Amino acid sequence: MDYHGRFAPSPTGRLHFGSLVAAVASWLYARHAGGRWLVRMEDLDPPREVAGAASSILAALSAFGLIADEPVLFQSHRRAAYDAALEQLRAAGHLFACTCSRTDLAATGGFHDDGRCVGADEPGRAPAWRLRAPDIDIQFHDALQGPQRQNLRQQVGDFVIRRADGIYSYQLACVVDDAFQQVTEVVRGHDLLDSTPRQIWLQRCLGLPTPAYRHLPLVLDTDGRKLSKSTQALPVDATDPLPALRSAATFLALPVAGSANTVQELLANMLDRFDPDRLPRRNRGWTAKSS
Repeated sequence: MDYHGRFAPSPTGRLHFGSLVAAVASWLYARHAGGRWLVRMEDLDPPREVAGAASSILAALSAFGLIADEPVLFQSHRRAAYDAALEQLRAAGHLFACTCSRTDLAATGGFHDDGRCVGADEPGRAPAWRLRAPDIDIQFHDALQGPQRQNLRQQVGDFVIRRADGIYSYQLACVVDDAFQQVTEVVRGHDLLDSTPRQIWLQRCLGLPTPAYRHLPLVLDTDGRKLSKSTQALPVDATDPLPALRSAATFLALPVAGSANTVQELLANMLDRFDPDRLPRRNRGWTAKSS
């Protein structure tokens, strides 16, 4: 299968520098491999969305020369696919209905009793659906972070597939859509490394292929926190993309020449100097001035 990479932002705010780094890196890997680069809008959670954020992110990507090779996939249009995956998991006995509150789970150390709900049986209370986490080690090799191992039962516990309000989890939607888009390598931030074993187990339960994984170092602020919309990270300036794009190249340890005068020239310069085995592995501090 040809290489398929993707960038999958959530519309909870405008594109910030940390997300730009992830987008540029995933684009570089896809182009270096002669493959396709896709964009997926993870608009699953309406209460968390910011009005106009999705269109703002897509416009910013375009301004930075990052154009998807296929139409953007919106997860809000994919509920039927998630319904089908839920039914498959339920029919196979992987799921159980759960009305546990945080208080209920706190009493058991945050874990269920062998895949059974310990919540109070309240009439009319809608349940969430959880996947039973087996007592097995999920192992995989991350192309940047090296060998990884996680015991699902001991380190994660039974995890939510669909919330009580009917909203599907990131874990399920991500797995279903990576398979649908035929993604062969997931290039994303280090903060999602911990989610990967859950996604690999879901892939196994659903009979879906497991892509390769490559988790990038995070962009940290001056206090050592991940740049994110939730911490009011400054959005990149899509009206003047060259400075932020040069900063992304610097963060990714790409020695780009300063003579590029257009986004297209700078991206071509970055791709020409791109070595997939030489990207940094550790999280790095950055300042607003850098972007």
